[in-house]
Amino acid sequence: MVSIARKNLLEDLPRFLVAQAGIMFAVSLVTIQTGIFNGFTRSTAQLVDNSNADIWVASESLVQLELTLPIPLSHVIQSRKVKGVERAEAFIFNGGLWRSPSQEITRVRVIGFNPEGQLFTPKNLVQGNLQALKEPYSVIVDTTNQDSLKVDRVGDVVEVNSLPAGVVGFTQRNRSIISNSYMFTSLENANAYINSGQSSKLSCELPSGSQNLICTNTYFPDSSPTETLPVPNKLAASDVISFVLIRAQPNQDLQALKQQLEAALPNTRAYTRAELIEKTQRYWQQRTGIGYILGLGSVVGIIVGVIIVAQILYASVSDHLKEFGTLKAMGASDWELYGVIIEQALWMAVLGYLPGMVLCYGVVTWTYTTQGILILITPGSAIAVFGLTVAMCIGSAIFAIQKVTRLDPAMVFKA
Repeated sequence: MVSIARKNLLEDLPRFLVAQAGIMFAVSLVTIQTGIFNGFTRSTAQLVDNSNADIWVASESLVQLELTLPIPLSHVIQSRKVKGVERAEAFIFNGGLWRSPSQEITRVRVIGFNPEGQLFTPKNLVQGNLQALKEPYSVIVDTTNQDSLKVDRVGDVVEVNSLPAGVVGFTQRNRSIISNSYMFTSLENANAYINSGQSSKLSCELPSGSQNLICTNTYFPDSSPTETLPVPNKLAASDVISFVLIRAQPNQDLQALKQQLEAALPNTRAYTRAELIEKTQRYWQQRTGIGYILGLGSVVGIIVGVIIVAQILYASVSDHLKEFGTLKAMGASDWELYGVIIEQALWMAVLGYLPGMVLCYGVVTWTYTTQGILILITPGSAIAVFGLTVAMCIGSAIFAIQKVTRLDPAMVFKA
């Protein structure tokens, strides 16, 4: 029976290739859509996942990582006094307006941290160094955002809100599918950017040996031709931040430490890294329509695959009705005939799945390398897609089986 299945499958090669192309399309669509959803889910909490903090302390109003209210810097000082805390650092996560040298504007995410800290550093720094962020008005961006931010190299000067920003380095693959471009800088610089307005337009230069940028304000040509931008001040206890990053002492019970931190810091909630990741990902999965849209794309892929495979198998059975009738006249049972059709379906599933997955991994690699967008194909999802492909092909075979079920062996002897 197996040889008959292979013969029927390969007898008409163009038809077979069309069927495999349909299955490849279905496999690729389902896999890519699932991978985008998995990658999107992971990227929503990428900053938390990349940190070295055990606990993130935020406002009690936090909805997800990018939707929260500010808290005072004094919470960092207070948290260091809590028993069980080994280290505490401030973290700023806010929005800003980026104006390129060509005066095109876009939104960015201003990420402020301590360049000498231990609880957060940008991953995959490929050019420059973190110590350069200690300089006034210096920033690091990701290479995948160079086109949208209109920067080419270290040394380019742009504006963020109403202040200049000198690019001193680049990271790689620090990008979220749902967020604006990330801009990394020091706490002092981040505080200065966030508290500045968005209406001025500056032309700046840094004289040799000076720490003060000399800027011309072109929005007000009648004003003083130049103004000196001072070094951003150190943060005061009354300044606001977004999160307090906590490293617990060894063998410390994190749940107990969370309760102590919430008791010591009014109007706050403490989350372990896993809890904040889960809260953020659940928000994007359940409170937005992204999951539904990606799932709808997967369903379309399955429907297309089922239709194509069902048509091919049905046509194959129709073309070989006399052969099936002969086997039935010779005493072959219905189940043996069904086995031939199911065998064809299984071969189609395997031969469509393998090249489909190779194509998907090629797309994933290219997308991550060139765009920094993670399309996550896990072993679990790959196995699930294979099971779905087999089910799709066997389900399609049912239509062809119905024709064999009604087959009359006497047709073999008709003219």
